[in-house]
Amino acid sequence: MGFGCNAAGVVGCRIIDSPRERLIAILTNNFVPCNGRFPTLIAILTMFFLVEGAGSSLLSSVLLTAAIGLGIAMTFFASWLLSKTVLKGVPSSFALELPSYRRPQIGKVLVRSVMDRTLFVLGRAVAVAAPAGLLIWVMANVQVDGMSLLNHASGFLDPFARFVGMDGVILLAFILGFPANEIVIPNIIMTYLAQGTLVEMESLAEMKTLFVDHGWTWLTALCTMLFSLMHWPCSTTMLTIYKETGSKRWSALAFMLPTLCGLLACALAANMARLLGLV
Repeated sequence: MGFGCNAAGVVGCRIIDSPRERLIAILTNNFVPCNGRFPTLIAILTMFFLVEGAGSSLLSSVLLTAAIGLGIAMTFFASWLLSKTVLKGVPSSFALELPSYRRPQIGKVLVRSVMDRTLFVLGRAVAVAAPAGLLIWVMANVQVDGMSLLNHASGFLDPFARFVGMDGVILLAFILGFPANEIVIPNIIMTYLAQGTLVEMESLAEMKTLFVDHGWTWLTALCTMLFSLMHWPCSTTMLTIYKETGSKRWSALAFMLPTLCGLLACALAANMARLLGLV
């Protein structure tokens, strides 16, 4: 379920009887890319890692499948690591019983689907998205010493971001994309173009030209993809994790675990490429 929405995947962990294994599943669900991260992954793959010609569609499918496979592999690795450290215990058997066959109660199904699942997720998203949207607008439009707060913040983050293969604008876009992963790329474009509102490019070719003009290389694209695959959960998922676990400590671990893995993967990829002279 996490491939559709990580928040829904976290809620789906309720079917696991073992509290320990349910917690492991909740903490590692964010390693698989949700629908909000697929557009970023697909756009970067298309712009920087594909060549036109026969077999390009097959190559794009293979590369995207490899990215998804990496997320799944990291899920298994993080689950194994947690089960050997902070969540030690004896594995339990998993049995999923089929419910009794009954005639569907359409009204009850609709009410439960709308009220218990759709509205509570949307409510949590709005609770964070509204103030976050205001923050993005303020940072894009308030000027200090002739530069927007966005440019000041990206400049502050730039040294560390370059160490892990990105730049300050990309890292800031991920931070401001906490309410929803879908706005990461629009945040990057807005900052590069010094616009006061989120904008979209008309084509991927135009977007690639903008990115290359601001110093993007294949390594920048690779590290951005890795960090898109492995970074903190979005706001809705974080609120759902806190509701499901009832613990600030486990919620903090759910935030830190994929983020540290993503930063480590980016740092290793970037510095190995530099060491080997590939950039």
